Amino acid sequence: MSDIKREVVTIFGKNVVLAHKDSPIANEGVLENADIFRMFNIFSEHFQPSNRNKADGTPLRLYTSDKVKVDLSKRSKEDMGFWHRNIDAHEIIFCVKGSLKWETEMGTRIMKEGDMLFIPKGIAHRSMLAPESAPENVLIELKISDDLTYVGDNS
Repeated sequence: MSDIKREVVTIFGKNVVLAHKDSPIANEGVLENADIFRMFNIFSEHFQPSNRNKADGTPLRLYTSDKVKVDLSKRSKEDMGFWHRNIDAHEIIFCVKGSLKWETEMGTRIMKEGDMLFIPKGIAHRSMLAPESAPENVLIELKISDDLTYVGDNS
């Protein structure tokens, strides 16, 4: 083990210690604070938001900061029975599984797997089941308080 070199990387104020054989590219493993590199499966029953089978619209918060929130939503049986408006954050919604209809003041969209929807702050919206909805519809929702500029391709 004498030919293993240690590298200390500071992430969010925690020192993560890596082991290297020759160069930082050939990482031999994380020796300390490996929990920072968290990976989990959002389909696991462990990650069950309170909004499953409910219309209350409350997703499971996975990460939070002053500027960004990351939520997991699993809707299966109920429409959101009310209109909702984020005054302090834009919302970006990724449809991971299933399909939902999103009604907004700016129009109605049907989200299917792989679709991403941007709802600007202040725009009223609600989700409804769609004809293509699955028994479980899974969404990742980002709430971002910073101003955003679209820089993707317009095609």
